[in-house]
Formats: sequence, structure tokens, C-alpha cells
Amino acid sequence: MRRVIINEQLSVDGVMQGPGQPDEDRSGGFEHGGWAMPYFDEIMGKAAGEGMGTADGLLLGRKTYEIFATYWPNQGDEVPFAGFLNSVPKYVASRTLREPLEWNNSHLLKGDVADAVRSLKAEDGGDIMVLGSGDLAQTLMENGLVDVYDIWVDPIVLGTGKRLFREGIPKVELELVGSTMSSTGVAMLTYRPAKS
Repeated sequence: MRRVIINEQLSVDGVMQGPGQPDEDRSGGFEHGGWAMPYFDEIMGKAAGEGMGTADGLLLGRKTYEIFATYWPNQGDEVPFAGFLNSVPKYVASRTLREPLEWNNSHLLKGDVADAVRSLKAEDGGDIMVLGSGDLAQTLMENGLVDVYDIWVDPIVLGTGKRLFREGIPKVELELVGSTMSSTGVAMLTYRPAKS
């Protein structure tokens, strides 16, 4: 069975919104876009590459997919992670898209998202990574479909913005199965749901 891995960079106060670029996601008046980039170092790059090495699929919400689909197809293989992101199958959860954008190997999930993800997990293959995709992450957590949480906590408090762990998600006990510190103070934590 394939694993679903949520991979997110968070501020100390749990914000996941707009980590990469200033204009990545300004919804709700968010003005701190690009907050995570000053902390990225070689240790994090190596860990990201290792994580991608176990994955053979991406699971993305519509907003993250549209951001990625306008950026990554224009990046050559010399750009870190571009080869992986441009070639791997991308499974898109959306209530509004009728067809995926023209980004290589993109597939729109049909019907109920939780049921579609259960079907993906039942297939043979490697891990399925979730990057960004905050609303999709809520659906996955609500339905007990997350097998691993790779959470990178950056040493910054933003005070505003969308959070990964939002009000109303079910309680889940986690087991810490890995931890590394970057040279810039990012705590790279790997959790999996604890067995009851």
C-alpha cells in the first residue's frame, strides 16, 4: 500500500501560507509571502531530495497545482527538483477544474476526494507527496488518510495566515520517527500516526 506524506514548512505559530514567493498566496490579505526561503540550506535540500526519492506521485489541491503549473514547467532540469516535479504523476483535487492544466502527467481526481485517495493508496507504487495544498490537507486529515507528516518548523512567528492544523480537525496522536536541524535553525520533524 502506498503512503500519503504531508510535507510542509510551517512557522513556529503553524502558518503554512505562501512560504516560497512574495506573491505566492496573498489571500486574506497575507503579506509575508516568501518567509521560508531565507532559511533554506544544503541540509534541507538534501532532505527534500531524499523525500522525493521515495515518491512517485504528487497529490495537490487546485490552488497549489495552479501555482506550480505556472512555474515548474518553465524550469530546466538544472533547477533543483524541477526534473522530479515535471515528470512525476500529479493528482489534482479540485471542485472547479474540469480538466487539468497543460502540465506533463497531470490527472484530475474524479468524484469524492477521500475515495479517490483511498484508491490511489491501494495501488502499487511509491509514496504520494502532498506539498502545500492546505484545504486538501484538511480533507486528508479528517479522513485519516495521512501516513506521514514531514513538518519543517522555521524559526519565525508570522502572527497571521493559513495554518496546517486548523480548528476542528480530529485528534490524532503522533509518534516522532525522525528529527534533524538545519544550519539555519529549521527543525525538520517526521511524525507518523501512533498505533493505538
